[in-house]
Amino acid sequence: MTQTTETPMEEKKSISFVEQLVEGDLAEGKNDGRIQTRFPPEPNGYIHIGHAKAICMDFGVAERYNGVCNLRFDDTNPSKEDTEYVDSILHDISWLGFKWGNLYYASDYFQKLWDFAIWMIQQGKAYVDEQTSEQIAEQKGTPTQPGTPSPYRDRPIEENLRLFKMMNTPEAVEGSMVLRAKLDMSNPNMHFRDPIIYRIIHTPHHRTGTKWHAYPMYDFAHGQSDYFEGVTHSICTLEFVPHRPLYDKFVDELMEYDTQNTTGYRPRQIEFNRLNLTYTVMSKRKLKALVDEHLVNNWDDPRMPTVCGMRRRGYSPESIRKFIDSIGYTKFDALNDMALLEAAVREDLNARATRVSAVLNPVKLVITNYPEGKTEQMIAVNNPENEADGTHEITFSRNLWIERDDFMEDAPSKFFRMTPGKEVRLKNAYIIMCTGCTKDADGNITEIQATYDPESKSGMAGANRKVKGTLHWVSADHCRKAEVRIYDRLFNVENPSADERDFRELLNPESLTVLNECYVEEFAADMKPGQYLQFQRIGYFMADLDSIAEKPVFNKTVGLKDTWAKQNK
Repeated sequence: MTQTTETPMEEKKSISFVEQLVEGDLAEGKNDGRIQTRFPPEPNGYIHIGHAKAICMDFGVAERYNGVCNLRFDDTNPSKEDTEYVDSILHDISWLGFKWGNLYYASDYFQKLWDFAIWMIQQGKAYVDEQTSEQIAEQKGTPTQPGTPSPYRDRPIEENLRLFKMMNTPEAVEGSMVLRAKLDMSNPNMHFRDPIIYRIIHTPHHRTGTKWHAYPMYDFAHGQSDYFEGVTHSICTLEFVPHRPLYDKFVDELMEYDTQNTTGYRPRQIEFNRLNLTYTVMSKRKLKALVDEHLVNNWDDPRMPTVCGMRRRGYSPESIRKFIDSIGYTKFDALNDMALLEAAVREDLNARATRVSAVLNPVKLVITNYPEGKTEQMIAVNNPENEADGTHEITFSRNLWIERDDFMEDAPSKFFRMTPGKEVRLKNAYIIMCTGCTKDADGNITEIQATYDPESKSGMAGANRKVKGTLHWVSADHCRKAEVRIYDRLFNVENPSADERDFRELLNPESLTVLNECYVEEFAADMKPGQYLQFQRIGYFMADLDSIAEKPVFNKTVGLKDTWAKQNK
């Protein structure tokens, strides 16, 4: 009984202010107690982690209150949209773990929006303006000075109807005319000063082809699409706060136009803070420029904040959702530390990643008293966090690769790795003692020699005598050469969006390091993209889409510890 009364109280404390507003609407019986949300991306680019935050909110509210969340593509600007982006968004949302109730497009409502615009003209609430965009902008005024009415503001209704219909013909010249709502040119909210609601675009639409030549603006299509679909809560980010009065105004007009609405139904817009991350940008325009100018290797480059880039890098959908949940939703914009996201990824992958052996900066280790030609199969635990993940075998032999940094010829007293005269354990194998090393003419170490204790094999009775260092390794004759890609921050400055310099100047030239002389155990070499790996003692990795059997390629997802913050203090 105690548990049943405490659990709801716990949940109540943790809900966001958005959910509090939703619960308030439910308590008042608004919209017949129905909850319906939507996620409305424009298909003009790939979605990024900022969109993922909105996705978590839109779908999360619907899930929590037994409602439905629809996916609606805001495809009202054919000059910037493409089916490539539609397909990628569908895939990314599914990968994040969400399912939409229905799939819609704003283009589904082009005829309804057109008919509504005709009604507004007939009511004297909209007019065709033939001024240039510069003239219209100049007449808008400033936040402290009222705007100047257009000379076309009071043209006759019939003329407006004729010109509006002409806008939707192949002969209409782009930029020659727009349809504006007749609102209030002195309103302190600039969005209310006779906003443009239709413009001419001749680019073929990805769904409707050349049927339309006049397209609705976002502010005219968004709220109306919500209304047509029955959305109860239109949840968006803070930059739409100034747009909310216009959203409500157009919904008011639509309710007057829709004589079938006898229930008083209306959608409600609620705004929350955007997700901003240090050392990256969330502007689709800037991200697209990075791709188009080949400053990154496409939208799914693992340095990008896109969902597909994070997937390719090796982030799990669960880690992204946990991070978003941890930072919460507020009414104030903030800059979130990339280290917080990486910590969430690290914590999640620790529980799910398969442990494998890989050497990124190799040096040869020869076990001189181990018989030539002999091999043994050592047992490696796949994941100590989950016994059910089982084990796999790794081949041990006389010739091994170890990390070059794990050896020091003249080591300080607290160096607990390999140095002459001291013992270390080779993970899952034997205790060895370093006996010396070989150098080339320039003094570079080319080989390390050691002897092993045959009675010290991991798992043998009496083999657990303590040594202070444990090293990972791969058999030089039973491994595969691999390429490993190491990623750093995409930008050199913490908040590139706030920097006045061109964002291209702020790019980190060392954001990608490619290592071509790496070796991985054969078990790891056959891993596929989507399988989470921990290279023991190094970090978390995932096979890249470029990986093939002859040449495995791995992306470093995140290190075992946050060494980046320490380096940049």
